[in-house]
Amino acid sequence: MSKKIIFITGCSTGIGRALAEAFHQSGHRVIATARNVESLSALQEKGMGTHALDVNNKDQVVQVIQTVLAQEKTIDVLVNNAGYALIGPMVDLPENELMAQFQTNVFAPLFLTQQVAPIMKKQQSGMIVNMGSISGITTTPFSGAYCATKAALHAISDALRMELGIFGIKVVTVQPGKIESDFSESAKKIIPRILPPDSWYQSMEGAIIARAEASQVDATPAGEFAQKLVSGIMVETPPEIIRIGNSSTTIPLMKKWLPTRILDKILKKKFGLT
Repeated sequence: MSKKIIFITGCSTGIGRALAEAFHQSGHRVIATARNVESLSALQEKGMGTHALDVNNKDQVVQVIQTVLAQEKTIDVLVNNAGYALIGPMVDLPENELMAQFQTNVFAPLFLTQQVAPIMKKQQSGMIVNMGSISGITTTPFSGAYCATKAALHAISDALRMELGIFGIKVVTVQPGKIESDFSESAKKIIPRILPPDSWYQSMEGAIIARAEASQVDATPAGEFAQKLVSGIMVETPPEIIRIGNSSTTIPLMKKWLPTRILDKILKKKFGLT
């Protein structure tokens, strides 16, 4: 495939950073973004374009995309990767925390897509890559908000795929399994402010932390994930949905084939709800 302009959000660490490296190694022009542009200095030294970008700042999103289009003339692939996990019991989650979770994981990717889609329509080609999760398929205790945002993003991706296809724009939904990242460390920092002193689940704080850490147990290296993803989607006809990483097959199959009562029992036991 010829050299493409790849715009990626959330490149400071983890999957986003690994994807920037993998696309760059494949010969593509990478535009890596993150809230803290200093975290991208190593990528800039390798020749990638870098920009400070808070995906929740609409004015900044518009400005950065306009700057990139002025410099690069186009954007061929948008990778909506930026996101985080809100971990905690649903009955304890404040509305402002829920709103922030949906803003970052659902509304921001859609707004970015809305800004990039016109240039792709004009050139009758392009690809939107939305980073979903197997958590959007199989909900687990203490991660209901995060799972809900990924399920919502999957649904939005499905709609976009059908709606944008007539304009030559492909939409790929990535549903990773366990991938090495700072996912758990970021999630654990949120738990203390979520769990009130009178929470019904105070005695189960260890189980809640275990849910935050679960994604990093036997996780697939981010670099390995990124290489497989780039190889899998940078083809003439990429898959509509792609699952990569440890548990990316087994967890969805559990949801598909196990009776709800049995699956609930397994997950409740795993996370201390017995």
